[in-house]
Amino acid sequence: MSNTTIPTASGGKRIVFTGGSGKAGRHAIPYLLAQGHKVLNLDLVPFPDSTVDVYTLKTDLTDSGQVFNALTSHFNMSGYMSGPLPSAPDVVIHFAAYARNMLVPDSECFQANVRSTYNVIEAACKLGVKKIIIASSETVYGVCFAQGDTDYRSFPLTEDYDCDPEDTYALSKLCGEQTARAFARRFKIDIYAFRIGNVIEPHEYARDFPAYLAAPETRKRNAWSYSDARDLGQMCDLAIKKSGLGFQIFNATNDTITVRGTTTREFLEKHCPQTSIVREMGEFEAPLSNRKMRDVLGFRDLHDWRKYVS
Repeated sequence: MSNTTIPTASGGKRIVFTGGSGKAGRHAIPYLLAQGHKVLNLDLVPFPDSTVDVYTLKTDLTDSGQVFNALTSHFNMSGYMSGPLPSAPDVVIHFAAYARNMLVPDSECFQANVRSTYNVIEAACKLGVKKIIIASSETVYGVCFAQGDTDYRSFPLTEDYDCDPEDTYALSKLCGEQTARAFARRFKIDIYAFRIGNVIEPHEYARDFPAYLAAPETRKRNAWSYSDARDLGQMCDLAIKKSGLGFQIFNATNDTITVRGTTTREFLEKHCPQTSIVREMGEFEAPLSNRKMRDVLGFRDLHDWRKYVS
C-alpha cells in the first residue's frame, strides 16, 4: 500500500470525519471544505445536503475491521481513476455517537459510544495518523442528565473541573476522553477532546431562543451556554492547525451566556446562590467557559446568538 499523501488545495488536509451527517457535522464539514481540506464522511446515513461535495461511506464504527478499512479508503469514486492508492488520512475527526440518553437502552448507548471511540482512535493511531479530534460533551459536568435538580460545584466550568456525572451518556464520553489520553500518551500524538455544548443550528435561533430567554431556568442543564454548529467547523480547523499539544480537552462552546438584561455574575449569584464563582468572569461570559479554546487555539466567536435573536 502506498504511503503517498494525496495532495489537497492550499495545503489542506485529508480528513476522515465520522458522524458528519449529524447536527454538528453537516455544518462543520462545509466549513472545512471551504478551508481547502478534503473530507470523507463515515456515517450510517447519507450527508443531508446534496450540494456539498462530500462522499459518505456507510460504516459501522463498532466494528473494528470496518473502521480500519474505512480509514484506508478512497475519498470518493474518482480515486479509482487518478491519484495514488488509498492510504490513511492526515486527520481523523470523530463526532459519531448516540447523541444523548433515551435514544436506545442505556447499555447500547454506552457500549456503542465507547467501542466506536476506541475503534476509531486505535485504528487512526496504528495507521500513523498524527492528529485526532473527538467529540466529548457538556454532560460530563454532571448536571445535564442528572436525576432531578442539582447544582454545579463552581463557576466557570473549565476543563480542569472534577467531572462526576451519574448518567450513561456522559459516562461514555468520559471513557472516550480517557481512551484518547491513553493513546495520545502511547503514540506521542495530538488528540484533542472537544466538550461540545448544546449544538444550535442556524434555524434554531429564531425558533428556540425566545423561549430560552423567557424561561432561563430551563437552560441550567446546558449551563446557559451553547455551541453554534458552524463555529464548530472553525474550532476543528483551528485544532488541525495547532500541533504539538498532546492530549488536550477544550470546551467547544461560544462566548456568551444565553440570558438577557444582566451580567453573568449577577445572573449566577441570583439563580445559583449555592455555587461559588472561583475567578473573575467576563461581563457576559458563558458559564461553560471557552477561554482555553480562545487563548490556545485562537477561536473567535462568529455566531453570537445576539446577532440572530431580536
